[in-house]
Amino acid sequence: MAKKKKNTKKNNRKRNLIIAVSAAMILLFCAFLGAAKQNAPLEKPVTVTAVPFPDYSKITVEQPKIKEMLLTRNKNSRPGLSLKKIKGIVIHYTANPGTSAKANRNYFESRKNMEDKSVNKVSSHYIIGLSGEIIQCIPDYEIAYASNERNKDTLSIECCHPDSTGKFSKETYQSLIHLAAYLADRYEFPLDGIIRHYDVTGKKCPKYYVRHQDAWERLKNDIRIYLKKNEKKS
Repeated sequence: MAKKKKNTKKNNRKRNLIIAVSAAMILLFCAFLGAAKQNAPLEKPVTVTAVPFPDYSKITVEQPKIKEMLLTRNKNSRPGLSLKKIKGIVIHYTANPGTSAKANRNYFESRKNMEDKSVNKVSSHYIIGLSGEIIQCIPDYEIAYASNERNKDTLSIECCHPDSTGKFSKETYQSLIHLAAYLADRYEFPLDGIIRHYDVTGKKCPKYYVRHQDAWERLKNDIRIYLKKNEKKS
């Protein structure tokens, strides 16, 4: 009887040890998963097949209301270089929550008198404000300093945003759709011609539409829908 009791205690200790070790391993594994999730990189962009928009010959998108406030020609924001071919548009966000389209335009203009070689060369063809207003800073036929190696063949659109999430206001969003559809119709580039700054350099711009791939896909689809609504009836 004593031997049986001794074996039972021994088995209980072994079982308790196994349970304790298993629990510790589970906790370590959960901690590892949590850390991995926290440090996980942003989801890579979904590869979009080059699907053309509806037949441009059947579409007429009216030009949205655009206020022309062209920058002074200068080496830091409007170099005056020719943009020979427009293959698409690059969408950006200002990264200055709550600021207006005019304020961001004036920031680009302020670069003109800076002689320091370390000054960033920055600008954009268009800026869309919080209320949906559109300002044009650089003519379509000139290069803007916005999208790195894609400056040479794209138009850039900077979008204002109300807060740090980078999500566009309803008014900004609607004006972006109209402007993007108008430019797509005018220059006849396909769906994959509408990209983010992120798709060029990996920079998290426009922030909300990098962090939320579904929102980006929805935005592009809304542009297609807008074009379809402007298709002439046979």
